[in-house]
Amino acid sequence: MMEFAIQLALAVIPTIFAITLHEAAHGYAAMALGDNTARDAGRLSLNPLRHVDRVGTIILPGILLISQLILVGKVQFMFGWAKPVPVAPWVFRDPRRGMALVAAAGPAMNFVLAWLGALAILAFQGPGSFNHYAVQGLFYFILSNLVLGLFNLLPIPPLDGGRIAVGILPLNLAIAWAKLERAGIFIVLFMVFVLPYATGIDPVGAALDDVLPWAFRTVFWLSGHDLGGGAARGL
Repeated sequence: MMEFAIQLALAVIPTIFAITLHEAAHGYAAMALGDNTARDAGRLSLNPLRHVDRVGTIILPGILLISQLILVGKVQFMFGWAKPVPVAPWVFRDPRRGMALVAAAGPAMNFVLAWLGALAILAFQGPGSFNHYAVQGLFYFILSNLVLGLFNLLPIPPLDGGRIAVGILPLNLAIAWAKLERAGIFIVLFMVFVLPYATGIDPVGAALDDVLPWAFRTVFWLSGHDLGGGAARGL
């Protein structure tokens, strides 16, 4: 029971920090471009409770987390979302481009955090149970940030990648693409949950399986250590 509680904490805490800092990055980017909406709403905060969405941050990730720990003994996949940081794009000099920059700030923060995690993990290498749990927690921290950052780059509104696409597409295409936002979350849920179980086709999972080993190698290479192809495949 104690080991289960430790594994639960090691998976949950890094994920919470990844989501919290992702959302805070959106708010700080908007403020840098002249929009103080997030600040005035009290959302420029590192307090995770300010960013909690009941379904996306607690219920769905909790079900995925506990079911995976019970069924397979480890966390293989997480999915969820936080309460979006409020942004007033009409304040920006160029609303489309400004919103794209604000959207890009979230994944950028996650990739920086993953790199910092790779730097930190080197300090805890060596024997000892504390080091073992520290390395495992940092691994989950890197994994959470990479998955969150990469997943959010899918070019489907309201994901960050969709808003980036709206910012860089020609205007007519951007308007049409932005209209997907109303149904975007249902498209994402269909691709992540319904399609794999109904047809056996899992495009999101397959893409992450291909990209994640490369992403791990990259953040460790940037931290001064090369995992090599074999190590990456073993992740």
